[in-house]
Amino acid sequence: MRTISFARCTAMILGVMVWSLPGSVRAENSGAVVYHRISEGEEVEGAAKRVLIQQDGLSRLYEVPTGTPIAMAPQELSYFDFGARRTIQTAKLPDGSRCTVMTALDSLPPLAMTDERETILGHECIKATTEIRSNKIEVWLIRDVGITGSPTTSVAAEGGLILKLVQNGSSGLLAERIETDPQAVAQLLSEQPQPFRPADWGEEVDSAEYRARITDSYVTTITVFDEVQLSFGNEIHNPAESDSGAVFHYSKGTVAVRRVTLPEVDDETMILAELVEVSNGDAYDRTGSIFLIPTDRTHTYLDGLRDGVEALPALDLQNGAYQGIAATEDYLPPLELIRFITPFGVGAFNSRSKVRGLEWADEARYVMDVTDLAGSLQGSVWIGAFIGNYDKGGHKVTLRLRYFPGEQVESETPPARRFTLPLFNTVNAMEMSGQNYGTLFGSDSLSAEFDLPNGIEDLQLRYITTGHGGWGGGDEFNPKVNTILLDGQVASSFVPWRSDCGTFRENNPSSGNFWNGISSSDFSRSGWCPGTTVSPYVVPLAGLVPGRHRIQVAIPLGEREGSAFSSWNVSGVLVGRFADPEQP
Repeated sequence: MRTISFARCTAMILGVMVWSLPGSVRAENSGAVVYHRISEGEEVEGAAKRVLIQQDGLSRLYEVPTGTPIAMAPQELSYFDFGARRTIQTAKLPDGSRCTVMTALDSLPPLAMTDERETILGHECIKATTEIRSNKIEVWLIRDVGITGSPTTSVAAEGGLILKLVQNGSSGLLAERIETDPQAVAQLLSEQPQPFRPADWGEEVDSAEYRARITDSYVTTITVFDEVQLSFGNEIHNPAESDSGAVFHYSKGTVAVRRVTLPEVDDETMILAELVEVSNGDAYDRTGSIFLIPTDRTHTYLDGLRDGVEALPALDLQNGAYQGIAATEDYLPPLELIRFITPFGVGAFNSRSKVRGLEWADEARYVMDVTDLAGSLQGSVWIGAFIGNYDKGGHKVTLRLRYFPGEQVESETPPARRFTLPLFNTVNAMEMSGQNYGTLFGSDSLSAEFDLPNGIEDLQLRYITTGHGGWGGGDEFNPKVNTILLDGQVASSFVPWRSDCGTFRENNPSSGNFWNGISSSDFSRSGWCPGTTVSPYVVPLAGLVPGRHRIQVAIPLGEREGSAFSSWNVSGVLVGRFADPEQP
C-alpha cells in the first residue's frame, strides 16, 4: 500500500479524504451522478438519494428529500471546489440568513491506497481506506470521466470521482447512474429549486458553529424561566395576571409559576426539559420540582397558590389532612415534569470550600426526557418551579423546553395523540404556606380513583418517588419498598435506591466532610442524590380496561424520633396514546 497525507475531519462522516491523481479535469466539463444508500450490499428502499452535479468548475452535492421538508428545515448545499482546493458547506437558515464553512483540502488526514479493484457502472475503480474516529471507511475511485467529487463532503478524491463509500463494512452510498448528456444534467438541475450556487456565501463560520446553527434551526426552544429566584421571606410584588408571560411568586417566594404557549407537535417529536440551578445563598440539598398545573377541571392547584392551601381539596386521613395531593372529580394534582435535588451550595459556595483534587461545578444541570408527557406540553399551559428552602438568597433556576423533530419531512399520516392523566403528587410545593409533608404513609396508603377512556394504547404509570428523613433512622438513608396497587392487585413493588451519589461530589461544595474522608453527599439514599434528577419508574398497565379504577401507593414509613420525621414525595401520571388520532 502507498499512503498519501490527509488532515483532520470536519463534516458529516468526519473529514474530507484527498487522493491526488495524475491528470486534470477540465473546468468546463459538466455531468452528474445519482447515489442511493446501501446496507449490507443492498439498496435501502425509500431512503433519500444524493445528487452530485458538476458545472462551471464546481461540483454541487445535495440530498433529494423523500417528502416535503418541514418548515424549519435549512436549505443545505455542499460543493467541491478543486480549483481552490477546498470543500464548501453552505445553508440558508429559516430566518433568511446564510452561513458557510470552508474546509481546505490540505488540512485533512491520510488515505491508504490498495491494490484492490471493483467494477462499478462499467468502470474499474481503485479501493482506498482510512479510519476516522474508530470508523473504518472504504472508498472506490475512478478518473477520466469528466466529473469530480463524492457522495459526501467527508470523503473527496482530488482529480477523481468516488462511486462507492462503505462505513464499517456495512452501510454506505453507491452510484446508481452517471449522467454526462447535457439535457439529462439540465433536467436534474431543474429539479433543485435553488440556484446552482448562491449569490454570496453569507457569514463564514467554523465547522462547529455551522453544525450548531443547522441543528438549532430544527429545534424549537421555549424559555420558561430565566434565572428566576426561588427564596424565602422576601417581599413579593406580583404583576397583574393580565401581564402576559409574567412570572408569579407564591408560598413566601419558594414557588414561581408562569403561563407559556408551547408548540403543537407531531408524534415523532422528542421533548427535553433542561434545567440549570445555582445556589444564591442556600447551602443545603433541597427538594425541587418542575410541574405543570392542569386547568381543565373546576379547581386547580393555582387556587391554592393564590388563595391558600385551604382552597385545595384535601384527603382526610388518620394522621391529618393532605391538601391537593390526589385527583378528584373536579381537581387534578400538579403533573410533575422533573424531580430534582439541589446540590450543597453549588455556585454561591464554590469559593468558600477547598478540597484537594476537586474543582467545583459552576452550576447544576438537569436534563429530563418528557416526551411521554407531550399530550400536556402543547398550547397555553401553566408551569411551576419549586425549591423548598428558608434562605432569602435561595436558588436561581433557568428552565427551557426543547422540541426536537423526529423527521426532516412532513408526515403524510396524522400523528397519534398522547394521553396524560395526573393522579397524585405529594410534593408539598406549598410547604411554606402550610401544605403537609407526605407523612400519610405511616398509617394509610395514598389512593385515587380515575376513569380510563376507551382506545388508550401503551398505557403506563410514570412514577417518581424519593424518601426523606435526614438522620440515621430516617427514610432518606433506609431502603423502603414502594408498592403500587391497581384495583387491589399489586402492579409493581420495588425499592428506590441510589448508590452512586459519590459520582456527583463536584456539584457539592458545601457538603460536610467527615473524619474518615466521606462526604455527606456521597451517602446512598432513597431514590436520589444531591445534585441529580430523579428518574421516573415506568409501570406497564397494558391490560387495564376502560372504566373506573382505583390506584394505591403503600410505603412502610419510618417511626418518628422526637421532632424528626420521615416523609415520601411521590407523583404519578398515566401516559399512553389514543389508538384513534381523531378521538376527542
